[in-house]
Amino acid sequence: MNIFKYFKDRIYNILLPSYKTLCYEDVKVEYPKNKEHGDLSTNVAMVIAKKLGVPPMDIANELAHLIKHDEHLIEDISVAGAGFLNIKLKGVFWSLFLKDLLEFDTNAPMLDIGQNERVNIEFVSANPTGPLHIGHAKGAVFGDVIANLLSKCGYDVTREFYINDAGNQILTLAKSLDIRYQQLLGNDVILSDDCYPGEYLIDVAQRLHAKFAKSQDMLETTQKEEILKTFATDEMLQTIKQDLEELGVYHDVFTSEKKLIEEGKVAHAIEVLKMKNLLYTGMLEKPKGEMADDWEQKEQLIFKSKEFGDDNDRAVVKSDGSYTYFASDIAYHLDKFERGYNNMILLLGADHIGYKKRLTSAVTALSDGKAQLNVKVCQLVKLLRNGVQVKMSKRSGNFITMKEVLDEIGKDALRFAILTKSSDTMLDIDMEKIKQQTKENPVFYVQYASTRANSILRKAREIGVNAESLNVDDVDLSLLNTEYDLNIIKLLALFPKILESCASSLDPHKITYYLYDLACTFHQIWSKGTKEEDIKFIVKENIKLTQARIILTKAVLVIIEYGLDILGIKAVKSM
Repeated sequence: MNIFKYFKDRIYNILLPSYKTLCYEDVKVEYPKNKEHGDLSTNVAMVIAKKLGVPPMDIANELAHLIKHDEHLIEDISVAGAGFLNIKLKGVFWSLFLKDLLEFDTNAPMLDIGQNERVNIEFVSANPTGPLHIGHAKGAVFGDVIANLLSKCGYDVTREFYINDAGNQILTLAKSLDIRYQQLLGNDVILSDDCYPGEYLIDVAQRLHAKFAKSQDMLETTQKEEILKTFATDEMLQTIKQDLEELGVYHDVFTSEKKLIEEGKVAHAIEVLKMKNLLYTGMLEKPKGEMADDWEQKEQLIFKSKEFGDDNDRAVVKSDGSYTYFASDIAYHLDKFERGYNNMILLLGADHIGYKKRLTSAVTALSDGKAQLNVKVCQLVKLLRNGVQVKMSKRSGNFITMKEVLDEIGKDALRFAILTKSSDTMLDIDMEKIKQQTKENPVFYVQYASTRANSILRKAREIGVNAESLNVDDVDLSLLNTEYDLNIIKLLALFPKILESCASSLDPHKITYYLYDLACTFHQIWSKGTKEEDIKFIVKENIKLTQARIILTKAVLVIIEYGLDILGIKAVKSM
């Protein structure tokens, strides 16, 4: 149950007959900043007063009377400050909330704000030229968790990876592999500066040699370049998939740029833009600063992207008739739209932030405004070891691979660390600190809360209180009336609101903060219970209170497991 939405709906429906101009979106229901003011607070008096042009205090008491008269779960309403209505709920409400939470099917979406709308989320999409680095890990984790989050909010989500297998980087990959292969054969060939320096291509060269051991002449034909390109790309893509699997990330669809071109989809996209009269032949102004890859001092075919919010128009066909990189991007997003996706999400690395406006302008133009593209930028990740930056990796050549980090700290620790800040914020990860099993390591502390909750349930079974067979209808939940009980129940009730906020912003880092806060509250209550008998989760002399606390523990476990599942992190039963 989203208690904030429940009371917002109730308040709106109670007041609308008397105040026809009341706008649903303007009404807010929150926890009051001061706990002494009650359980909930709403701005509805100020919303209506603004519409009527009167001071909020002039109508606040009347609204309070109307709401309290019609809502049986409200014990009292008071007016405070500039006209806020502070609501005190009846104790039975929190019992109903716990019952509702424990009856929730954790395999189902907690919210249905998506109403099964199809969403395409593209993430990672790394060039298949080498293993994934730690920056790719950030995009992979955020993309995966956003997909999980939207699924838990009722959206029909497709996870997609775009394979950039048609550009100059693939030619460079083939050239680099050829040199490693020649070195393997004993030839005196030096890797040039424009090649990929990592040692990972030595392994690929060995597999290439094994495949063509009985037909070496195949690598001396005119098709050598294509053979090398295909082999290297396939091998690198397989490595990328294996690395992502180790991180707990999977994709539903892999789309090849090369196939888009071969199947005529880039040409089709150009024709669509022509039919919409959105192309012209001309010359773009020379860009300031670093040279753009689509600029020529010659006439090109240009897309009118400025008409759709971009900073500049963009070339799609070069003077020699070849496509720009942007032309393939246009075709790819048109392909998504033609596959039925009006809601698209794209995660880009910090080095591609300049593509945001041109891509959103292309989607708007191609779909006549029917589709939207939401671009999220993932800022850089800095790896530290005891506060000192780690920069180089012998195996990759000039960066730390994602697999190296995973091998050292593990999937769960890396995912949680990445999710402690928003995607567009730079992130420092200290690999030594994150391995510590202390409160300072947030993923350990949250997983330890899961362990502690399971331990409490096991100990309860020893005195005859079995959480699995306990019927919540037979438990007196009104016994959960201490300040500590109510604090944790209210924290549990906040979770759906956190999910809704994260789904709206497409930034799930608030979930990690929420779970850490919940874990801290849970641990603190357990610790206090070691000194105060009436706060303990298991009170042997009071089976009814123990039953109620076991229901509360189960509720905590439901939210921790559900939240960690969204984050793609394991809820640990024992340590």
